[in-house]
Amino acid sequence: MLRPGGDIDMSRASTIRKAVAEVMKVRPAKLIMDLGSVEYMDSSGIATLIEALQHAMRNKMKFVLVGVGPRVRSAFEITKLIGMFTVCATVEDATKI
Repeated sequence: MLRPGGDIDMSRASTIRKAVAEVMKVRPAKLIMDLGSVEYMDSSGIATLIEALQHAMRNKMKFVLVGVGPRVRSAFEITKLIGMFTVCATVEDATKI
């Protein structure tokens, strides 16, 4: 599970991308990303999550977002991309998928 915090923007997207790549090296059946501590996400952050989702799909892994707050959800809704992701309210819910 990954738990980034603060803002996921252009300055931090590469760090998140590297963290996702490290987790995916072990090829888990499911990658849960808890965004509960993320206060803001720009288009580069969304692009990073789309890349993670695509990588997961190619490798037949589930990619689940948890704790998507109102500001982050708004960024996804503005771009009309929220429907691409599996989103759960809690980590517990995500583990049941």
